[in-house]
Amino acid sequence: MIIRIFKAIIPEELHGEFEMKFKEISVPAVENYNGLISLEIAKPTKWYPNEFIMISRWDKEEDLIEFAGHNWNKAHIPTGMGIYIDSCSVDHYHEIELPKF
Repeated sequence: MIIRIFKAIIPEELHGEFEMKFKEISVPAVENYNGLISLEIAKPTKWYPNEFIMISRWDKEEDLIEFAGHNWNKAHIPTGMGIYIDSCSVDHYHEIELPKF
């Protein structure tokens, strides 16, 4: 499994509008792809006051290629969402399976 962590820095005055669009535009743009195992979004805390994240888990690399293209190590920004983002990044990790209890 591949874990994809997208981070976006959003100006404070746009938080409310971005959060609404994050749910209405970005989540559906990801949810409909084969190989998506799970999806979570989160809003800022006091330690990262302008950072929103999306964590998605994917079955395999081919699924990420279908979603984001061959350069899946780059952020995939749905149409209309770029106007809110000061900067963004995306990181990927292979899952380390935990023992079953």
